[in-house]
Amino acid sequence: MITAKMVQELREKTGAGMMDCKKALTAANGDMELAIENLRKSGIAKAEKKSGRATNQGKVLVATKDNVGVMVEVLCETDFAANTDRFKDFVMEIATRALDIDATGDVSAVVNANEAAALTDKIAVIGENMQIRRVIRWVSNGKIASYIHGGGRVGVMLDVENEDDAAFLTDMSMHVAAFRPAYITSNDVPEAVIAKEKEIAAVQLAGKPANMIENILKGKINKWFGEVCFVNQPWIKDDKTSLAKMKPSIVVKQMARWEVGEEI
Repeated sequence: MITAKMVQELREKTGAGMMDCKKALTAANGDMELAIENLRKSGIAKAEKKSGRATNQGKVLVATKDNVGVMVEVLCETDFAANTDRFKDFVMEIATRALDIDATGDVSAVVNANEAAALTDKIAVIGENMQIRRVIRWVSNGKIASYIHGGGRVGVMLDVENEDDAAFLTDMSMHVAAFRPAYITSNDVPEAVIAKEKEIAAVQLAGKPANMIENILKGKINKWFGEVCFVNQPWIKDDKTSLAKMKPSIVVKQMARWEVGEEI
């Protein structure tokens, strides 16, 4: 006999709906493990049917532990599903589990392999196509800072040395979320990119005396650095200064700013 307690237990173990759980238990003659297996098989079938659907909604979330940080982006089909606690909890579970893997940098492939079964099960439960789009895992010699904006529409993770103030580290992450710096410092800008900016600026200076152009170019490039480099941008809480001026000892080793569904 299939009892309500058995149905509830299966639901808690799988996240499937009550009727699906009851049907699975009935088909398995009350065998809990067989019922779980059958639900997973059913989930695989559902996942395959949904695999062609577009996924451009989702969440970016960050999990940290000590000096380790993980940022993950998981996509689904609709904003409605993305904003459910079930979906958000699943994204955070993925990030939290990834804290303990033995790899750093872009760990998307590792996490996708580890989470394949869980992802299939969740597709069956939520009823939408989903994908773990990208995952990074950093181990810092200093501090991992992070900020999530818009409930997970934008995520920022920083690897920072020589700064212990948690509130200031959050401000740094908020700044990156708001101002979208392309580089951390001017030293990170490729020479080819700088050369192109100089070329553009030089065209704008056509007709100026040759002995003035070089100094004007330097000024224009420094101004441009202030637009695209994190440490040189006007500070989020005081546009009369910058991170480089306020705290020159801070070293930002790594910076990532992700927005759900953006081109990568």
